[in-house]
Amino acid sequence: MTTLSVRNSPLINAAAFVIVVAGMKAASPLVVPFLLAIFLAIICAPPLFWMQSKGVPEFVGLLLLISIIVGTWIFFVTLIGSSMADFTKNVPNYQASLLEQTAGLWTWLDGHGVHFDRSIVTDVFNPGKLLSLAANTLNGLGGMITNAFVIFLTFFFILSEAAGFPTKLMAIQGKDSKALEKYGEIVKGVNRYLGIKTLTSLFTGFVVAFGLSLQGVDYAIMWGVVAFFLNFIPNIGSILAAIPALLLALVQFGLGGAAITGSLYLFVNIVVGSILEPRVMGKGVGLSVLVVFLSLAFWGWILGPVGMLLSVPLTMTVRIALDGHKEYRWLAILLSSYKECSRELEE
Repeated sequence: MTTLSVRNSPLINAAAFVIVVAGMKAASPLVVPFLLAIFLAIICAPPLFWMQSKGVPEFVGLLLLISIIVGTWIFFVTLIGSSMADFTKNVPNYQASLLEQTAGLWTWLDGHGVHFDRSIVTDVFNPGKLLSLAANTLNGLGGMITNAFVIFLTFFFILSEAAGFPTKLMAIQGKDSKALEKYGEIVKGVNRYLGIKTLTSLFTGFVVAFGLSLQGVDYAIMWGVVAFFLNFIPNIGSILAAIPALLLALVQFGLGGAAITGSLYLFVNIVVGSILEPRVMGKGVGLSVLVVFLSLAFWGWILGPVGMLLSVPLTMTVRIALDGHKEYRWLAILLSSYKECSRELEE
């Protein structure tokens, strides 16, 4: 067997993929801050280049951007830090209230002649466990706070090198290579997605926080921030954001209050997910719905909650990178959406 055939062997490629995935999972405490810094740099690169075009020195632009990001980070931490700790402390009380309400529901059903094995329902849908899961997820996202210094330091150095990276890529690959074109496509696609998603997520978080505050749901601002972050998770992020707030409204106000909270989330999701994002994003992210869902599970398993937040941009990057190699282009096509494939056939 020749060296070339061994190198292109599907078995060797699969083994290399498994090794890389295992390494990323083992090194996730290091990989997660680095990835966050990269995506922050991708978002902030255009404003930095714009300031440079207006004559602002690079170092001044860097300081201005990192001051804005650090200030925003401190604002979020101050806004929800105490609420997260207080909610986690009160979860047992909320669980007890939910159990009481559930017991009342079983009694009502028994009184109307509806009898079935309760253990089946409680194993599938346990409100207390859902609240506990929400608290653990919040603590997992809050763990990013402890890595703030590493994230910001890495972000600063990545952004300071951003202007020279295309030149280095050309020096490595040569001027006739398409590597620079693919690099620009990756940055443009990820930047567009993150930029639009950030704006729609801000709108989602504001409406949720305002609506829950009017209703009187506990920790309304925290649920608005949670809705902002989880809106980055495609398809199911908005559903995950609604569950703890719905359960809390059920504890505080009963079924009627929970119905009002559910209507609020439904309204926001229809406006953002079905009207705003499709119109603004245009052709979308170029990934099939199945791939988006699987990438959510895959990156979440490797990198935790942050992997779920970054699942779409990470998968977009992989798809564009694969599309640049003839031997792996079939994988890029499998990852693409039906509309994206149809558009390429028409062209």
